[in-house]
Amino acid sequence: MQSKTHQRGMTGIGWLIVLALIGFFVLLALRMVPAYLDYFKVVSTLEAIEEESGFSSPREIRDLLERRFDVSFVSGINPQDVEIKPAGNKFRVTASYEKREHIFSNIYVVMEFDKQVMVTKY
Repeated sequence: MQSKTHQRGMTGIGWLIVLALIGFFVLLALRMVPAYLDYFKVVSTLEAIEEESGFSSPREIRDLLERRFDVSFVSGINPQDVEIKPAGNKFRVTASYEKREHIFSNIYVVMEFDKQVMVTKY
């Protein structure tokens, strides 16, 4: 014998699970988006330096990075952490760093960022 009314929809527990999942992913986005925005500022700074030419020393490149990082409010990496090595008639400028964001309790999310450009010497 079948009932005249059929149940449809989700239960209260089902809704709580769905809302918990949505809340978790919103929390992840709120923690991770600033780190990615910071990385995009680093990338744009390195690409702008790549378009310029005529650097005579790594110190000159590092000074320019420091000024541009200050203007862009980059906080994820310091200019001293950027690796600058000679490579023929160019400098290889590498910004490789890791950002760790606390989610809750003892749970963290770790993001690794890596960008490399070639800058022309004098």
